[in-house]
Amino acid sequence: MALFKRKATGKSGEWFYCLAHHTVEEGPECPAKDRLGPYSSRAEAEQAMDTARERNERWENDPRWNEPAPRDETE
Repeated sequence: MALFKRKATGKSGEWFYCLAHHTVEEGPECPAKDRLGPYSSRAEAEQAMDTARERNERWENDPRWNEPAPRDETE
């Protein structure tokens, strides 16, 4: 058992999406490694996975990040 337990920090009115429990929580209840946020509303936090998916798709298709793979000089 841990001697000192870290308390999650955050402000009232901030919403998070917990990746471990797949739930929305007001104020951080779970460790930072397991949550997305903060969001300004419960509705935004409920859409966290969709928002992350859309952002990932935009990033993966952004030409600034899709440079051609370096050529292997040994071939």
